[in-house]
Amino acid sequence: MPRMKKLAILGSTGSIGTQALEVVREQPEQFQVELLTCGNRVDLLIEQALEFKPNAVVIGDAAQLPRVKDALFPQGIKAYAGPEALEQSVAMEGIDTVLTALVGYAGLKPTVAAIEAGKNIALANKETLVVAGALVTKAAREKAVNIYPVDSEHSAIFQCLAGEWENPIEKIVLTASGGPFRGKSREELAAVTKAQALKHPNWDMGAKITIDSASLMNKGLEAIEAKWLFNLKKEQIEIVVHPQSIIHSVVQFRDGSMKAQMGLPDMKLPIQYALSYPQRLQTNWPRFDFTKYPALTFEQPDLATFRNLALALDAMDRGGNAPCVLNAANEIAVELFLKDAIGFLEMSDLVEHCLAHVPFTPDPQLADLMASDAEARRLARERVPSAWRS
Repeated sequence: MPRMKKLAILGSTGSIGTQALEVVREQPEQFQVELLTCGNRVDLLIEQALEFKPNAVVIGDAAQLPRVKDALFPQGIKAYAGPEALEQSVAMEGIDTVLTALVGYAGLKPTVAAIEAGKNIALANKETLVVAGALVTKAAREKAVNIYPVDSEHSAIFQCLAGEWENPIEKIVLTASGGPFRGKSREELAAVTKAQALKHPNWDMGAKITIDSASLMNKGLEAIEAKWLFNLKKEQIEIVVHPQSIIHSVVQFRDGSMKAQMGLPDMKLPIQYALSYPQRLQTNWPRFDFTKYPALTFEQPDLATFRNLALALDAMDRGGNAPCVLNAANEIAVELFLKDAIGFLEMSDLVEHCLAHVPFTPDPQLADLMASDAEARRLARERVPSAWRS
């Protein structure tokens, strides 16, 4: 039997983090939690730490640190606060795999720190590769670190490639549910509300990724992530809308053969696969029943209506710091939409504005990307100043 894997779960109080802990709870002989982290949901973090007994926890909100220490010190659990503590903690000697489940750009630096420390990565933070794919994959190669994808689509591709490592990929097909607004016109989208956008038809996710899914930005970010994970060119990545979310993605090989990974929409499966690879662990989760899905349908995405996807594909094609700018502007756009400061379609306008005005850097280093990220966020806030005065 392989030895128990020791895990760090970054973002343990979010959607992916809580589901990862469900996997640990269901597979107690396989995994041991060494580190848990969160931003400011410290009550839930304390509850998780008391159950899973990690070596340490890290919180983002330093003002909450005394309360966390008071709750966890009697159990021998160390507590730290701040981004520097997070980057130092992922390098702890007892950690085998770091699950990066932080939301957005915040996941980049701790993931890089974990790679530098030689830790394998279970990557649920697609923004890490969107922002700095060239730098991150180069560092992983140099440190002989494996990056296991957690996004359901990229996990599907990874699973389809098992046993096929020597066979060149002709193309991959990323499937998209289409979100809650599939088939709607731009006129209809102009009037949609935050509450409507947060009702995904198939997946239970956090607010940011749910809005990204509704705007199809998420699929654009996934295309950029796939480029770096699987060393692909833009023309090797196809996106198809598949409303049932049963086929999670497809790999087509040079002989024309296609492999698809299928299953009910449940993030626990790709999380567990990334953590347990190369094993497939026994589960008691619900199984797919073909008789309940008499038809699986497919259609092309509407790039004219869902402009975020077109902007993301263009940024991927342009390269350099363009994906970094895209991601930063989109994070601000989603935040503003969730604050009811801009409309659904205005998110695309904001992203396009930042892509047009942040100077292009063709071969950025990490400092260049940090500067591009900051400049894109400044421009986005400047574009909607009233939202930041409230």
